[in-house]
Amino acid sequence: MLLVVAPALLSEFRLGLLAKFLTFAIVAVGIGLAWGRGGMLTLGQGVFFGLGAYMMAMHMKLADATLEGGPGTLPDFMQLAGQRELPGFWLPFTSPLVTLLAIVLVPTSLALLLGLGIFKRRVKGAYFAILSQALAAAFAILLISQQNTLGGSNGISYFRTWFGFNLRDPANQQMLYFVAAGTLLVIMAITWQIMRSRYGELLVAVRDQEERVRFLGYDPANIKLVAYVIAALWASIAGALFVPIVGIITPQDVGVLASIAFIIGVAIGGRTTLLGPVLGAIAIAWAQTSLSEQFPSAWTYAQGALFVLVVGFLPGGIASLLVWRRRSKKADQQKEASA
Repeated sequence: MLLVVAPALLSEFRLGLLAKFLTFAIVAVGIGLAWGRGGMLTLGQGVFFGLGAYMMAMHMKLADATLEGGPGTLPDFMQLAGQRELPGFWLPFTSPLVTLLAIVLVPTSLALLLGLGIFKRRVKGAYFAILSQALAAAFAILLISQQNTLGGSNGISYFRTWFGFNLRDPANQQMLYFVAAGTLLVIMAITWQIMRSRYGELLVAVRDQEERVRFLGYDPANIKLVAYVIAALWASIAGALFVPIVGIITPQDVGVLASIAFIIGVAIGGRTTLLGPVLGAIAIAWAQTSLSEQFPSAWTYAQGALFVLVVGFLPGGIASLLVWRRRSKKADQQKEASA
């Protein structure tokens, strides 16, 4: 459906919107693994999403500046802000290879350090959620304060190329959609294998009976840490794809509200399944875009009401309806066979 049906039926504009929604779905897969399977309410995924996005944006801005004015040319927003020289932390992102490595290594290293400090101290539940949300708020405030070097509250925007491809070319925009769709499918396949593995069983056991797992000789902190790092990696990859698809990244896209929006999509879709978070993230993003066009002030209330209804009356999310239908169908078949 993603690779054949959607490109055939959707217009260029709608296909670009779907590509944006697929980046949210990639984040949701990681949250489903960490929260749905591991019981870690990760309210700070906007941090890792933002790290990947800003690193990709920095590379794209440097590539555009070099293309226009030659090596050493500052990005346009820095010139307007009166910046005279390129900040030192921008220099590594002149290289495409270093940028790709940083998108993988920086968020996972940060998640590893944070996870060691949190899980080894047995911080969990609401305290973990509050810490992760505070991290997202602090990250957004830090970005806003960097007006000359990271665009401040306006963020970084107006990109022309992505690894040499002209972003104004409709064919390249369609290519970005296929890259996002293919990345989502690969990440889903990897996550599905993780869930089916022995580690996946241990992760669920830690979620349900952490003390029993510790009694059996396993360290729950290490088990949680792996899921947390993987979720951070998926979020960073999603952020790196978000920038060339949407064409802008701002602190609003990585702060507390964005992180909560990721959680809402996962909860509505069904956090304990693989497909539920994906469908929930796409559905919520699509509904927000559609309803906000017609009812700009009403969408927030509709989103909150939907979240309350799902949590109150359908805790397993929309995906639980499919599971319930499958189980009831199997039960009916068993009754027919016994009869």
